[in-house]
Amino acid sequence: MTVKGALFDFSGTLFRIESTESWLRTALERSGTPVPDEEVVRYARDLEEAGALPGGAPPLTVPPHLEEAWAVRDRSAELHRAAFTGMAREVPLPRPELYDALYDRHMEPAAWRPYPDAPEVLGELRRRGVRIAVVSNIGWDLRPVFRAHGLDPLVDAYVLSYEHGVQKPDPRLFRAACDALGVDPRDAVMVGDDRRADAGAAALGCRVHLVDHLPVDRRPDSLRAVLGLLPDAATAL
Repeated sequence: MTVKGALFDFSGTLFRIESTESWLRTALERSGTPVPDEEVVRYARDLEEAGALPGGAPPLTVPPHLEEAWAVRDRSAELHRAAFTGMAREVPLPRPELYDALYDRHMEPAAWRPYPDAPEVLGELRRRGVRIAVVSNIGWDLRPVFRAHGLDPLVDAYVLSYEHGVQKPDPRLFRAACDALGVDPRDAVMVGDDRRADAGAAALGCRVHLVDHLPVDRRPDSLRAVLGLLPDAATAL
């Protein structure tokens, strides 16, 4: 296989969202809501179990009244916000405005950290002439996150589910990414952390490489394996 294009998932692959507790503390501080520390820890645990943090842990269960919105949450900005704020509202918080504040916080570049090897791997792929696309199930524009962390110059195309009205594993999203890069899907690799969603690229003939969705400090170099798929792997970082 000749790798001419590399498709990367965003959350859990190139970047990781802050912890649920950090996310909550930021919203509480900005709203001027004093909450005892033990209650913050409890709220954070409950929000995590509810799957309220986009990019965080999946919900333990999806309430029946949210099942429909949750299933298609990445097809539009409106559905994405409704699904995640709906999950957050399953946890009683001190102020009603906190639910939208939490959602808004997760879209800030400061809420995200790149995995340690992401800049090196993207840079090396670019050096070797491999074109790069970010293919994400998401309901908001993640480009500012890449710009803030200095990775935007290394990305040739962004293919975001809410901008196309379809979400992974639908092959149309991967096809759109390959078309944007001008590469045949059989010459592309899809790198992601979701066995169901990201593996949908295989239907087009893409190779699929999966990484673990772990905190940044627990996954320092998993992306480097992608360089081993290239012909001159011996000179990889």
